[in-house]
Amino acid sequence: MFTADFFSTSWLENNIDLGFKANIGKTTESLVGINYYNYNYAIDNNHDNFTDVTLQDRISIFNKWNFIRKSQKEFTVAGRFFFEDRWGGEMQWNKNYRGGNQIYGESIYTTRFELLSKYQLPTKENMSLSFSLTSHDQNSVYGTTLYLAQQKIAFGQYLWDKKLNRHNLLFGAAFRHQYYNDNTTATLKPESTNIYSIFIQDEIKLAEKNSLLLGSRYDYNNNHGTIFTPRIAYKWNPTKNDILRVNTGSGFRIVNLFTEEHAALTGSRDVIITENLKPEKSYNINLNYLKKIKFTDATFLGLEISTWYTYFTNQIIPDYDSNPNQIIYQNLNGYSETTGISGNVDLVTPYGIKTLIGFTFIDSKNVKDGMASRPVLIEKFSMNWAIAYEVPKYFLAMDYTGNLYGSMRLPLLGPLDPRDEFSKPWSIQNIQFTYKKFQNLEIYVGIKNILNWTPNKGNSFIIARAEDPFDKNVEYDENKNVLPSASNPYALTFDPSYVYAPNQGIRFFLGMRYRLD
Repeated sequence: MFTADFFSTSWLENNIDLGFKANIGKTTESLVGINYYNYNYAIDNNHDNFTDVTLQDRISIFNKWNFIRKSQKEFTVAGRFFFEDRWGGEMQWNKNYRGGNQIYGESIYTTRFELLSKYQLPTKENMSLSFSLTSHDQNSVYGTTLYLAQQKIAFGQYLWDKKLNRHNLLFGAAFRHQYYNDNTTATLKPESTNIYSIFIQDEIKLAEKNSLLLGSRYDYNNNHGTIFTPRIAYKWNPTKNDILRVNTGSGFRIVNLFTEEHAALTGSRDVIITENLKPEKSYNINLNYLKKIKFTDATFLGLEISTWYTYFTNQIIPDYDSNPNQIIYQNLNGYSETTGISGNVDLVTPYGIKTLIGFTFIDSKNVKDGMASRPVLIEKFSMNWAIAYEVPKYFLAMDYTGNLYGSMRLPLLGPLDPRDEFSKPWSIQNIQFTYKKFQNLEIYVGIKNILNWTPNKGNSFIIARAEDPFDKNVEYDENKNVLPSASNPYALTFDPSYVYAPNQGIRFFLGMRYRLD
């Protein structure tokens, strides 16, 4: 089997996906997937002399092998290679300026290798082993700030799935080793982390329509000690078309700041880590209800609604507010909590119409020293939809997709910053038409971002001090506070962290798909 998918846009973005599946002998199957993406045409529609969109040259190669055994048990091995060269910055930047202080640019080289496998043991019991190896190298410059990082992860896991009367038991053990090193002051020496885990889960069939799941996990981290995370869930099927679930439990997360927070590396703010950071912990409860309705004309309607509450301790939140020239990382002296409700409506008709609509309401707050604040860059409301309509008579299919985001708090640089403190609601909407008359070949055309929305709508500028990205003309007082001046009336420093949404306007695309079985 061979598949190919290629498209190009009016912004001169080009993407190609190739897939190949073949049998090698009678006992081996191989699947190869290749993706290549290129965008190398700088555009500055908001006239701030900075690229509106990051330029990219990216390739990803995936290969999976499935070995067919007489026992029909699973044995797979897969590998992936990923390389990306991307940059953004002043329009006149090129690689000759990489790392210098003449023309500002952010340039990132990423190389990543992955190897993973799963093997079901040749035993009567359902036991399996799985492992993965990952190597990630990053060579980046953010203005004059050089960031060199290397991360290696080895993971192995054993699972035993055992059915016993009314019980469906799952036993497991896992080991994770992570090596991390970079050239920042936050990493004085390479970090080596080992996590040893054991876990057990029991799904109990209480009655025909009721089941209970009990789970517990014990992790030992050589840097943070022991962490215990229990879980309990209840499932009720009052009818075959109704499902009610209640879940509660706890979790933890160990954060690597610099693999997740690129805003910390732009060079526009100093990174301050005030303490030896502890793992984040969470406690949550979730209620979910699913309803399926089948009509006599074969129309299907699915309704799903969920509500949840999560309580966080030791949360690591980047503080953009205390000092406009710093990002301060520390465990929150207090707690965070998130309450939310989400829903989905899924409609499929025999008349060629398929619709999926979802929404989410979130109320998040951080409580520090008894004072509550709203986190930055988190919207209270979001909505997404996908509507598909097929007209077989004309070999035509239409897909209309979109999302809508509510207001979010944005990181300002001080009391004189004239940019909006809260974003206005915004929406990205797309439409695509596909022609399917030709054998093995589909041709599609469409528009992305029909509304031509970008985050600079309503703001006189997005990037602060874009004309002075190295702060050569910024004046400071003796405490390093920025002073307003004739050339800097708002007392700002260069800062690109205000961008909170895609900065790419309307564009047209044309593509084709080919499939040969």
